[in-house]
Amino acid sequence: MMQNVRYSATDVEVGNHLARWGINLDTVWSTLIAGAIVIIFGLLIARRATSGVPSGPQLAWETLVAQIEDQVEGGLGIKTAPFAVPLGIGLFAFILVANWLEIIPAHGLLPSPTGDINLPLALATIVIVWVHVWGSRRNGVWNYWRHWLSPLTLIEELPKPITLTLRLFGNLFAGALMIELIRLFPPYVAWAPNVIWKLFDMFIGGMQAFIFALLTVQYFAGARDMADGAH
Repeated sequence: MMQNVRYSATDVEVGNHLARWGINLDTVWSTLIAGAIVIIFGLLIARRATSGVPSGPQLAWETLVAQIEDQVEGGLGIKTAPFAVPLGIGLFAFILVANWLEIIPAHGLLPSPTGDINLPLALATIVIVWVHVWGSRRNGVWNYWRHWLSPLTLIEELPKPITLTLRLFGNLFAGALMIELIRLFPPYVAWAPNVIWKLFDMFIGGMQAFIFALLTVQYFAGARDMADGAH
């Protein structure tokens, strides 16, 4: 059953939000829009890329690529997992745009899809499943999974998808609540806290996108080292 549900600061209940079944059309549309923005932005940069003096967007994209490459090389090794760089870039860019949708003054028409626990949970699930599949293929199924017989490994590994999900969801959900609360202020008062909070929200959104991508790289590094007994 499809539902188009909107939340305001006066009626959001976290328990109902987490337990609601069905398809939230706001989240679906916002997710598609965020994905489309990333794809269009990437295609435009690729089309206008130059070996000379780069434009602002190209410079920003090259800086992002360099940062992700440094993280992958330092923690994992690009040759060990060449897919980790495009994966990290894709996760960062998509989550960043998804986080920043909330700051667009669209009267709640474009909520951040990462403020709905379903999207962070889906992203975390994809990452964790990919990590274990890659670890099993690289190290051998027995060499990789035999470490799960250790209680310490279970304590360390089992919370990862939960913490990866809740870290992103919690920050964005709280940010959405603050924006809704600020909307309750009189217009002549609301503009100042609205501007201040949205600037802060942009910073938090960027940090959360980077942390998600960074943790993804670290999880792959942990899967690589698990066969050697390293944690």
